[in-house]
Amino acid sequence: MLNEKGFSRRHDTQKSIDIVTIKMGGFYVTDKNETISTTLGSCIAVCIRDRNSGIGGMNHFLLPTYSSKEEQQWENTSVSAATRYGSYAMEYLINSILSKGGKRNFLEFKLFGGGNITGSFASVGKHNVQFIREYMETEGYGIAAESLGGSHPIIVNYNPRTGTAKIKRLAHMASEIATIERSFMQELKEKRIEGDVELF
Repeated sequence: MLNEKGFSRRHDTQKSIDIVTIKMGGFYVTDKNETISTTLGSCIAVCIRDRNSGIGGMNHFLLPTYSSKEEQQWENTSVSAATRYGSYAMEYLINSILSKGGKRNFLEFKLFGGGNITGSFASVGKHNVQFIREYMETEGYGIAAESLGGSHPIIVNYNPRTGTAKIKRLAHMASEIATIERSFMQELKEKRIEGDVELF
């Protein structure tokens, strides 16, 4: 479910820059002057760049948590599928940045999403926020900026070259995005997570 091909591209003629939109479960890395964009509800997007070279990218992930019983198991099991999936989403993005020439010591992290967007689905956002905070602390990464939680979906626009990240709240799209996330979560439930990923 991690797919660097899960994106579309368009050219903003007014700003004279390409805008790459990544889909749920996708990620994108670039060494060019581009804007990376995604829409988030309960999901998390992490924007990472080498602040010296400007090589960077964004991921968009949703932890596979489905019921209150499984949510409790997720909280109490350090090697659960949910934790492993979130770690994979982070490691694939970091690996791709390093493989393009980024340096680990210069990585800069910005965190977005994890909204409590609708009723019973709201706890998913909370778990996603909990995961990414714990991941960052465990791995020893600092957080340059964040906008986590909240009650509305958001659009994130990020330029790794400059490090600029901007968000726009979408109050009217909560129900639509929650439906898309439920469908994606069902896909995650049916997918087997593969073996370990080795970091460069």
